[in-house]
Amino acid sequence: MKISIFTVLLACVSISYAQEKQISGNDGVSNNTKNKVIMNVQDEKQSFNEIKEVAKALEPYITSARTGDGKLSRSAFFDHAHIVGSIAGTHYNMTADEFGGAVTQGGPSEKVQHHIAWIDISGPAAAAKVEFIDWSGLRFTDFFVLYKKDGEWKISGKVYDSHANN
Repeated sequence: MKISIFTVLLACVSISYAQEKQISGNDGVSNNTKNKVIMNVQDEKQSFNEIKEVAKALEPYITSARTGDGKLSRSAFFDHAHIVGSIAGTHYNMTADEFGGAVTQGGPSEKVQHHIAWIDISGPAAAAKVEFIDWSGLRFTDFFVLYKKDGEWKISGKVYDSHANN
């Protein structure tokens, strides 16, 4: 008498299903599975809220692109923050204070548009990528690292590219 592989697999699945039914109760879902689902939903809500908080921490910086308000830009950064990048081939390595002055000097860019491409969070550390178009006539890609200290997210550093202007 020949037994096919399919028959053996079907028997294994049936045994596994029967065992799961025995430990899961009437609804067919084990308590362990229920707990994992509840924890995943809670983790996802927390993760979603943290993403919103990081986006909120970027708002002063993003708004300063439109308004040219260097003090507002500066408020998004930790005191130790550094900004590194280049425009038209000129390399810049600035403190947050120096960058705030550059934002003020550049003035408003009322037509600037932005897009937060992604935010990635691990505990109190985060990274974000923000795209800008028409900030003083230029396109920028900014990469931020952020840190959550005392319940508040702030930018610890930024590197950027000015695309065709490099």
